Amino acid sequence: MSSSTRVDVAIQGIRLLDAPVARRAGAGPSDDGHVLLDGVGAAIPLNPRSPYTVSGGRLLLDGADTGMGVEAVARPRFYDLRTADGVPYEQIARLHSARVLATTVVQTCVRYDEAERCRFCAIEESLRQGSTIAVKTPAMIAEVARAAHELDGITQMVMTTGTSNGRDRGATHLARCVRAVREVLPDLPIQVQCEPPASLETIQELYDAGARSIGIHVESLDDGVRRRWMPGKGSVPLAEYRAAWVEAVRVFGWNQVSTYLLVGLGEDPDELVAGAEELIAMGVYPFVVPFRPLAGTLATDVDRVPAPPSDVLHHVTARVAAALRRAGMHGAGQAAGCAACGACSALSCEGA
Repeated sequence: MSSSTRVDVAIQGIRLLDAPVARRAGAGPSDDGHVLLDGVGAAIPLNPRSPYTVSGGRLLLDGADTGMGVEAVARPRFYDLRTADGVPYEQIARLHSARVLATTVVQTCVRYDEAERCRFCAIEESLRQGSTIAVKTPAMIAEVARAAHELDGITQMVMTTGTSNGRDRGATHLARCVRAVREVLPDLPIQVQCEPPASLETIQELYDAGARSIGIHVESLDDGVRRRWMPGKGSVPLAEYRAAWVEAVRVFGWNQVSTYLLVGLGEDPDELVAGAEELIAMGVYPFVVPFRPLAGTLATDVDRVPAPPSDVLHHVTARVAAALRRAGMHGAGQAAGCAACGACSALSCEGA
């Protein structure tokens, strides 16, 4: 697969894409359809103005075959089920790519007031649209995970959460949910995602619960960018992130800790790459993805910020991938999580 084409599709999306597995709004990259590009999972924006289309299982650019095959991920069978209380399973957890189950265990965030909200985030929009529920109980998540494993063959799971008021910032409920899933699926790899907890002992608790990788997502290492884009989350000092990453690497191991780095927030590309290299030296995988305009976010509805240029994203992705390769660090080496899945980034196309 051409990495430049993969990057361009990540920015421009695909027009008229029939994607049975798709996501609108939410805590992370969404408004996308999940497909296999040359057999590799990819979450691609659904863009009615994209020059890319699909015909006969081929990806076309302005009508010309790019040489890349496209196959939509089939709707999973567990989506047709409900709990005894009548809650649809797909409101509890969703399929990402072809074999990853993902859930936001708490769909609200203490930082969602407009003055504090991350401008790229729409975590509560899916709740307002009625496509999810506010809090998923451990029992609910375990029930859905078992069904998704038995019916659709999921091979890993990702659990994230909105930030809470507590010192744990939501990690305690994550740990309960992990334990519940491990009781019914003891061999299923699980990644958890949260802000740095106030007490670093919480990281050990997440591991002891059964999580085998962790994402502590900073999005940007530039304090100016953090203040503009994440006024609430940006109030957590980078020193707390670094301390949490160090402890997480100690607990979970080298290349079992990751963080998102978003391209397109106004950061200097060279500084972003240098920051990624610092993370790699710590044993943390920098998961480089483009900022994606998303309806319902302040960045799109108010600021009208576009996606980054494809050439900038490709340049940054290639340089970070080269640093990852030099370190022998690969997303596929993570037990579970976004880097292990790889659908939202082009790093895997660059051998990382």
